[in-house]
Amino acid sequence: MSSSTVLKTTSGWSPATRGWLLGALGVGIFALSIPMTRLASGSAAEPQLPAVFVAIGRAALAGLFAALWLLGTRAPRPRPQQWRPLALTALGVVFGWPLLLGFAVLHVDAVHASVVTGVLPIATAATGALLLRQRASLGFWLCALLGTTLVLGFAWWKGGAGFQAADALLLGAVLFGGYGYVQGARLSIGPQALAPEQVICWVLVLSLPLTLPIALMHWPTAPVRASAWGGFLYVSLFSMWLGFFAWYRGLALGGTLRVSQVQLLQPFLSMWFAVPLLGETLDAATLVFSLAVMATVFISKRMAVRS
Repeated sequence: MSSSTVLKTTSGWSPATRGWLLGALGVGIFALSIPMTRLASGSAAEPQLPAVFVAIGRAALAGLFAALWLLGTRAPRPRPQQWRPLALTALGVVFGWPLLLGFAVLHVDAVHASVVTGVLPIATAATGALLLRQRASLGFWLCALLGTTLVLGFAWWKGGAGFQAADALLLGAVLFGGYGYVQGARLSIGPQALAPEQVICWVLVLSLPLTLPIALMHWPTAPVRASAWGGFLYVSLFSMWLGFFAWYRGLALGGTLRVSQVQLLQPFLSMWFAVPLLGETLDAATLVFSLAVMATVFISKRMAVRS
């Protein structure tokens, strides 16, 4: 099928459907973030790239590519009133989420981290309701709460009826991630909005004066596996940059509350990816939980959301 045929086909879809599909694409890209971060940084027992280098260096490398993209597309500069929300977005997605996640996965495996960060959709939805003045039906919130309860119950069960110390870092990462997602989506909405692709690019370029020197300061001095560098390249180019092209456009088209619920699939996709990449195990109970969460996502997609 040619690209023109695809465009004609997708142009007939509603903005909500296109937003949901783009959000799902973004989540698919982000789902590899935790396994790839673990691959890049290793564990406390067998460290690879320094955690700070992985967390901040990925934004520095993505920022260099983003600068070239902005120059190549002759993107307009943000207006003065847009610099503050760009900085707030950077606080969440460039610094808070990657740093806390990077330190957490040194002490827990990717499967555990994927489950705990499964509460990210409710954090994104709640932040979106507050900042974007979006209101959802009771059914929507019941689906969101049910999906989150399933994720938390799964985390509790897999943790041996308790949470590990690294869970606090992971929950902090969730708060930063949800806040950064909504602030970025906010910049993509309205008649004078930035294009979603420009939002993440300007966020990364704005962060370069901090991310680049920090990355150079923490440049690895010991040799590491080639796979660790591969994980670092993935989280730099896809998790930190290209994935947001789809994600922010999806949030802008489909609405933050509805599209954010697609993230309920992310922990289970991350676990499935962790099996071949890291040699971790995936049992039948995990599959049952994942199917139950998927059901809540598809049901929530049909619930009413209004601005």
